[in-house]
Parts: sequence; C-alpha cells; structure tokens
Amino acid sequence: MVKFFRTLSFLSLMVPLVAQDFLTYEDFGAVGDGVHDDLPSICAAHEHANANGLPVKSKPDATYHLGSRALTAIIATDTDWSTSRFTIDDREVENHKASLFEVRSLLPMETLPIQKLTRDQTQIEWRGEQDYLVTVYNDKVKRYIRRGLNQNAGSDQRDSFILKKDGTITSPIDWDYDRISKVEARPIDADTLTISGGVFTTIANNMKQEVGYNYWYRNIEILRSNTVLDGLTHYVAGETAVGHPYRGFISVMNCANIELRNCFATGHKVYKTIGSAGKPVSMGSYDYNANSVVNFSMINCRMNHILDRTRWGVIGTNFCKNILLEGCELSRMDAHMGVSGTYTIKDSTLGYMGLNAIGRGQLTIENSTIHGSSLIGFREDYGSTWEGDVTIRNTRWLPVNRGAQALYMFGLRNDGQHDFGYTCYMPRNVTIEDLFIDDSQHEGSLYFFSDPGSEASSKAPHPFILTQKVQMSGLSVASGSEVEVSPNAELEERIKIVCD
Repeated sequence: MVKFFRTLSFLSLMVPLVAQDFLTYEDFGAVGDGVHDDLPSICAAHEHANANGLPVKSKPDATYHLGSRALTAIIATDTDWSTSRFTIDDREVENHKASLFEVRSLLPMETLPIQKLTRDQTQIEWRGEQDYLVTVYNDKVKRYIRRGLNQNAGSDQRDSFILKKDGTITSPIDWDYDRISKVEARPIDADTLTISGGVFTTIANNMKQEVGYNYWYRNIEILRSNTVLDGLTHYVAGETAVGHPYRGFISVMNCANIELRNCFATGHKVYKTIGSAGKPVSMGSYDYNANSVVNFSMINCRMNHILDRTRWGVIGTNFCKNILLEGCELSRMDAHMGVSGTYTIKDSTLGYMGLNAIGRGQLTIENSTIHGSSLIGFREDYGSTWEGDVTIRNTRWLPVNRGAQALYMFGLRNDGQHDFGYTCYMPRNVTIEDLFIDDSQHEGSLYFFSDPGSEASSKAPHPFILTQKVQMSGLSVASGSEVEVSPNAELEERIKIVCD
C-alpha cells in the first residue's frame, strides 16, 4: 500500500546548537505540555540527529502531543524516550495511513542479480561488501489463497532471507523460483539501533465504514534490521461503539534481527464489518504486527486481560522466518500467511485466542501455559498446514470453557476441496513431553486432532497429508479421560500413537 506523508526541514530555521552528545526535542521547539503539537519539532530533531549521527533523548517528565497532521519522524539513531508520555488523538486526523515514526536504515535499497532459486537453497555465487535482507517475488505464482469469509485470490510468491556477503543464505528458501519478477536487497546495518522507554496513549478512531476494512497506521514502523525496542508502553483509550482496526502500533516490516523487549501492549475492542464473501465478520486491531521479518523476537512482553473475549488478539504476522516468544504474557500469537524455520514459544502464557500457526519447520512450545480453545490452532483459512514437526515440552493447556463440546489439542480443518496454492500438511511428527490438560470444566470427549473434513483423504482434489506419528510421555489429564486420536475415522486408523 502506498503511504503519503510530509516531512519537515527545519534546519534552515534553527538557532545554532551548543555542541553536545545528544539532541532533545526541546532543542527544536517542543513544549511537552500535552497540548501543543510537538510532532513538527520531533521530526526536526530526528532529521538533524540522522544527519549528524547523534542520539536523541526526550525529557522524562514531558507529555508530547503528536497532533493530527500527516507528519512522520524518521528515526535512524539511538533514541531514549525514558518515562516521557506521548498522546495520539485519532478522532480527527489528516491522513490515517501516515505513520508517526519510522525507524529506518540510511543505506539505500539495491537490486541484486538473482534470477533463480530453489527450495532450501543455502548458497549463491554472488559476493558482496555487506550483508543484505533480500526479498524475492514471482508474480506469476499465487500462494496463501485464502478460504472463508475473508477469501481472496492469494499473494505473489515471495521469500525474505538474509544473504551474507560470502553468498550464504542463512534462512533457507521456502519455494522454488524458476522465475523471479522482482528482487529487493536492503543492506543490513552492522550496528544495533536501540529505542528505549516511552509511554504512548492512543485515543482511538471512531471511523464508520460498514463494508470492508480500512486499516489505520498512526504508529511506529520498524523498517531497519538490527533494531531493539525496549520498554515501550502503549495504552488505548476512547474506543466507542464504532471504529476501524489498526495495523499494529508497533509494525515491523522488511527487516531482520528485530527484538521487542519489556514492552507493554493493549488489546483493542472487536468490531464487525462485511467481509469479502459478503457476510459479517469480526475485525480487530493488532498492537504488534510483523511482515516479511527474518529473526523476530519478543522477550518479556506483556499485556493485561489476556482472557477478555471482548478484545482482539494482540499480534499477527505474515511471511516471517524464525519467531521467538520468550517470557511473554499475551492474548495470542498468530502466524497468518506463513512462518518458516523455527517458531518457538518459551516460558510464556497465551490467553483465550491462543497459539495459531501456518507454515513449515520446527514448532516448539516449552515451559508455557496456553488458554486457547486448542493447544495449537492451525488456521483453516490457509489450509491448516504445518510442514514439519511439533514439540511440546513441560506445558499446561487450560482450554476456555466449551461445556459439552469436544476438545481438540490440535485444531485444524481441510477437506481437500480448495487449492491454497501449496500442498497442505498436518504436522509430520508430534512429540509430547510432560503436558498437563485441565479439562475439569468440560464434559465432552478429548482428542489429539479435530476432524479435518469428511473428504480429507488421498482421493480429494487437494489431499491433506496426514501426521505420521505422535510420540508422548508424561501426558496427564485432570479428569483422567483418555485422549483419542480424532473423530475422523481415517485419522484414527492411520496416525500412530507411541507412548513411552
């Protein structure tokens, strides 16, 4: 999506600054009283800092009002927001698709001579002077052809990967490319950029649009590889009976080696709209969003009210490789259009919307608590595919109350009748070591796998490849009930359960 924003150049208007090791927003006219529009001064401070390689520090007791204008502050140096507060009033703005801050590299994007790639390729003949985050496309092939109330025609085949200067690809390729329509090569800065602190409050939009989605930005976009965001807090206030979703207050795109640490997020209210199938669907905002990111980590991030069903799941991702959640407490972790490599949930708690996965590689849950209706939900709108293995270790599953309905450890559905743009797989091998299931509030049966669909067999037009084996030890169930394979007879017959 094309974004329109204005940046301001105040350098010609500035009074010469006293030599110092950092800049402040007050150096460029910010007031910090919570009323005055400080965004022009903030833009100017970062512009000067970027040109001179200086860090930026805000005033700890200030409240900066970011106004309604479509201005974007470009951050390319370390920034310390300390305990400063920032107010974002979205009730009336110039352009709701303009970001407030963009964390960018100052290195220009390039195009590399890559013409073909093969799945799992780890080396090319090219040699360079630095490392790159490379994204390749084949616009003649569609993947992730979505099914259901938000159906679509799919997305161009794409891959993002780290290309080292010796030609090594450190995040293997997911697809075959006999043709590449576009190559984007973003140089990876050698140093780490750190943004710390800041308490942001968004007064939510009250936009009314009854059909379709109209995502809002008014956010912080991270577009630079090797970036750490540490200790940022985001609150949401003023939500009304109407409103449209936000794409992610922290939105990470087209970069590598990103860490969100010690951050606090807020769940947004759930709204309704008419989806692409012409029927009502729920819509909600993500406070975190990651797209085309290689090596994305969230460490000790949290939110309140993770079991509040009136609030939307806090994060969504697309086209990512190697995701780590460690020490987090969030309402959901969701991979939409694919994650590959490793997908790890460690020492974390996930709320009522649980853990969702689509992709390939190694999926691991360790020392964690999951509250979702399934231990893992494999998204049926993208074929419930996980081409790889799943390991569950020392974990508790505390499913939301489903009364007399059956419980499914792995929620999936694929009747083999839809072409998602790829072959769909159930997890190849599942390893369970010390899993506790609290089904004490439930009366229904307990299964490893839900029923994919009445025609989910090898005879379907687009077969759903079944799990080979479930290896388990230390599985305990609060009610003492036996865990059955699936209500689907084919799965019951063909999937091997091995108990140590």
